[in-house]
Amino acid sequence: MNPSRRTSFNEDVRNYDIARPDYPKELFSDILSYLDERKAGKTALEIGIGTGQATKPFLDAGFRVTAIELGDRLAAYTAEKFRAWPGLRVFCADFMEAEPEAAGSFDLLYAATAFHWLPKPAGYLRAKEMLRDGGVIALFWNHPYMRRQDDPTNLAAAEVYDRLRPAGKEILEFQESMTEPILAELRAAGFRNAQAKLYHRVRTLTTEQYAALLNSYSDHRALDAALRDRFAREMREALHRVGGEIHIYDTIDLYLAEK
Repeated sequence: MNPSRRTSFNEDVRNYDIARPDYPKELFSDILSYLDERKAGKTALEIGIGTGQATKPFLDAGFRVTAIELGDRLAAYTAEKFRAWPGLRVFCADFMEAEPEAAGSFDLLYAATAFHWLPKPAGYLRAKEMLRDGGVIALFWNHPYMRRQDDPTNLAAAEVYDRLRPAGKEILEFQESMTEPILAELRAAGFRNAQAKLYHRVRTLTTEQYAALLNSYSDHRALDAALRDRFAREMREALHRVGGEIHIYDTIDLYLAEK
């Protein structure tokens, strides 16, 4: 794992907060239902809080949230953003080394588009260690897809990608069969009753909103400066030719399991 990419989100915190999407309300309802079925309590540990795109629903539900964030600017920004919420504490630390509370203290451990940055299988074992017996792990990601052949905005964006940033492989829309590796990893780490669910939505972004979103991605920020500038310029030109917006087809995958 490239450590510079892992910390790149810390470079432009305000843009990250504005550009990154939140998550469907149904996803949080499903997490809370899974917890209610197990009569879980209200203590949660969030890994990689970022700027809090997944935090407020748990605070609204009455959770006391302890958040671990590797980036010092992100941690400071988010602590200030949620300063009116006494139930949130934000620590700047590496989750694999942090000791925010004693092991076995949490009813829920969750991570929103962040858990993949942790080493395997150590990340799963560390997560399990932090949960009380019967505690719940909730991992979720957003997978944007912009290769729909019947969408002119997707075709315009794909042409720029294929010319300037070719993937070298077929890009597939996330589907149910792709949940199996993470379910298998959860089971291998000793978690029980693992399950997965998918959610779908379509986002419409203006050209400038999409440019801001690109600047929040670690792989985009890691590009050579000249290529990054050219890519942004040509992407703007391509999207302006098809109406100045792009449609992004999101699949969000949620994984739930208990210790």
